[in-house]
Amino acid sequence: MSTSAVEMEVPFAEDVAVSDDTLCVDLSDGRSISVPLAWYPRLLRATPAERKRWRLIGRGLGIHWEDLDEDISVEGLLAGKPSGESQASFGKWLTQRSSRSTRTRAKSARAG
Repeated sequence: MSTSAVEMEVPFAEDVAVSDDTLCVDLSDGRSISVPLAWYPRLLRATPAERKRWRLIGRGLGIHWEDLDEDISVEGLLAGKPSGESQASFGKWLTQRSSRSTRTRAKSARAG
């Protein structure tokens, strides 16, 4: 029995919207794909302002959030793959985020 691989051209991301519970990506082929924000814990924990600061990478093959150190590929979205980040890695990120936030608040208090 032989099998043949089906080659599929992955569409490009054109626009991104992140709500309190959903990541929605508009694709170059006219589709929009929405996935639960819970699939991406860093986005789930982000502020609305951080969620809005994204950029397309790889000519639209992926989306990057600099503030969150988060990258999501269109191919992964289409395949239904949630974040593969380990709990240990996410825990480390949360700790670093918390300490950064504490330092920022302390600087603001001193300046104000």
